Amino acid sequence: MINKPQKKRILKQLRKKTGKVNFIQLIEHYPHWSDLYHGLLSMDWVQFFGLIFILYLIANILFAFAYLVGGNGIANAQPGSFADAFFFSVQTLTTIGYGAFYPTTLYTHIIVTIEALFGLLGFAVATGLLFARFSKPTARVLFSEVAVITPYNGVPTLMFRMANQRSHWIVEAQVRVSVLLPQEITPEGHSLRRIVDINLVRSENPFLVLSWMIMHPIDEHSPFYHYGFTPEKIQEWQPEVIISLTGLDETVSQSIHSRYWYHPEDIRCNVAFVNVVSMDKKGTRCIDYTHFHDVEPLGNGGMGG
Repeated sequence: MINKPQKKRILKQLRKKTGKVNFIQLIEHYPHWSDLYHGLLSMDWVQFFGLIFILYLIANILFAFAYLVGGNGIANAQPGSFADAFFFSVQTLTTIGYGAFYPTTLYTHIIVTIEALFGLLGFAVATGLLFARFSKPTARVLFSEVAVITPYNGVPTLMFRMANQRSHWIVEAQVRVSVLLPQEITPEGHSLRRIVDINLVRSENPFLVLSWMIMHPIDEHSPFYHYGFTPEKIQEWQPEVIISLTGLDETVSQSIHSRYWYHPEDIRCNVAFVNVVSMDKKGTRCIDYTHFHDVEPLGNGGMGG
């Protein structure tokens, strides 16, 4: 058998929003050029503007050398001056054209023509990417740092809560919760971990403007019922709870999504969330997000929100 040359492999860490490492994945390294548009949209703003600046700098340096190769083809420029050629390139690329520098030879005119076209296309692409990044809909959803298992209507229930951090509504909000099960060995000898969806008391919300308590009853259909939901059992079978939220941003009328991941150490048993909902003297409902992540022992009137 002929061994194909192995591609470079890298370690990639998939992290949840709290910064904890979820798992480390070995993936084959592919150049970003194979998915350039997605890479330019997904990189952070510092990287994006840094890349734009570097490309802008490199383009002007290359064109400056191109002008120098043609000799003294720039009026009022010092012969052989890289600085003058560079700043003439900047004026040409950005279509400023102060008039102090201008081409005087056919060769320089040709380079100016090429650079002007390059500048028009380059700034059009950069503007389009900038608009796409600004117009990309995003969700600012706050998830409780822990999930709790506490009785609700006499049934042990897995709970966590989320809140919309923006003032406008997320309409037609839908949440999907899955659990990563323990490793299994199939009759064929394959080792795998399955992800199963779990039932929720309510998985849809017509408008998410404040907070939403997500509840999963641990009944005979729940994996927590079969594998155990005591602190000892949870640490033994290591469940990981995966949350996916989708909805419609009412401001821009576009779909948005958010996700979160609870590890076994994030699941607390026999406690309840601190009540964050209260009523003032005028009958207005108030929500105190300063205690959004706090839990308390059972029997203290928690679970609000």
